[in-house]
Amino acid sequence: IESAITPRTRVIVPVHYGGVACAMNEILEFAETHGLTVVEDAAHGILASYKGRFLGTLGNIGVLSFHETKNIVSGRGGALLLNDEGLVERAAIALENGTDRLSFLQGRVEEYSWQDVGSAFGMSEITASLLFAQLEAAALITEKRRRLFFRYREQLEPLAARGVVRVPYVPDGVVCNGHIFFVITRDREQRTRLIEYLRGNGVTAASHYVPLHLSKAGRRFGRVSGRLQVTEEIVPGLVRLPLYPDMEEQDVDKVIDLMTAFYATSV
Repeated sequence: IESAITPRTRVIVPVHYGGVACAMNEILEFAETHGLTVVEDAAHGILASYKGRFLGTLGNIGVLSFHETKNIVSGRGGALLLNDEGLVERAAIALENGTDRLSFLQGRVEEYSWQDVGSAFGMSEITASLLFAQLEAAALITEKRRRLFFRYREQLEPLAARGVVRVPYVPDGVVCNGHIFFVITRDREQRTRLIEYLRGNGVTAASHYVPLHLSKAGRRFGRVSGRLQVTEEIVPGLVRLPLYPDMEEQDVDKVIDLMTAFYATSV
């Protein structure tokens, strides 16, 4: 982070990938020292925590996602969490197409008008009702996913010990929510063969997105401080394994058996 700071830097955006927290104490301390705002990308992070605090609640702003691929879903949708009361008014304006309509509905202004940039971010009642039911079951959904996550990790330990794959690491003081379980293979070629092998045996596995700084838009609009070496080394071998609340433990065991068979003949 420090090497990326310039006089124009205003915000640090830590990404809690897979529902596993970043080192937030260090990030928050650094941000305070340099007068920077922290916006947590907790899209993967609902009900995951860092040292007893939920992800999305540690920085000045947190963002959760309820997209169909997340732990708690509404098809489309998300939540903006604010730790700074000074941001509430502007957030309300952004939510209401850039107008002070909320103030009007609350009787604080006689008429509403456009105040700032914004859009139609409000959720439909049907979408909200779907989300509400999911939120009621959120603790149960999260516990199911965590159980599957740790079953994967425990049973893949022999392969990890051999050094043929790497598995997710959960630091002390961090509670993950089982959003994603991935392994990191040796290289892109081995990843391709593993995915094809699993799919050929009825198991859907996938890679993940191209890193932002390597994407077309990232190269056009972004700026990278140095080389993001860890990201560039990990991504070619990253494989996401199936993980969803209705998955059974025997389904995890099937995936493990297939991976064990694959690596019995592949190095």
